Amino acid sequence: MRHGKFGKKLGRTTSHRIAMLRNMVTSMLKHEKIVTTDIKAKELRRVADKMITLGKRGDLHARRQALSFVREPETVGKLFSELSARYKDRSGGYTRIIKTGYRKGDNAPMSVIEFVAEVKQPKAKKKPSARS
Repeated sequence: MRHGKFGKKLGRTTSHRIAMLRNMVTSMLKHEKIVTTDIKAKELRRVADKMITLGKRGDLHARRQALSFVREPETVGKLFSELSARYKDRSGGYTRIIKTGYRKGDNAPMSVIEFVAEVKQPKAKKKPSARS
């Protein structure tokens, strides 16, 4: 029975899986977009959303919790300054997964996982028509 169990094993041992997710979330926070397989992207989404939530809390304990998981202190600084400010009004769903096709070597389904950009586009003004 699977009562209380969550997450995929991804064909790895526990230590390998945790190390892989730590590396992936560090890269995701650093570059804001990475390419990976679908299943890994879905597992990474859970961890990345938790890191953003820690960044939004902003207290010392949250910073230390993030430092215990993310590999680079500079990336944690970015998380607590830039990313937490970007998503301060959003209550969840900080990432999106875009399926990109299949990998050439083993035909694994691939995806791009990225942070949802909250960039406000200015409205373009209409040009007057030349028919008048």
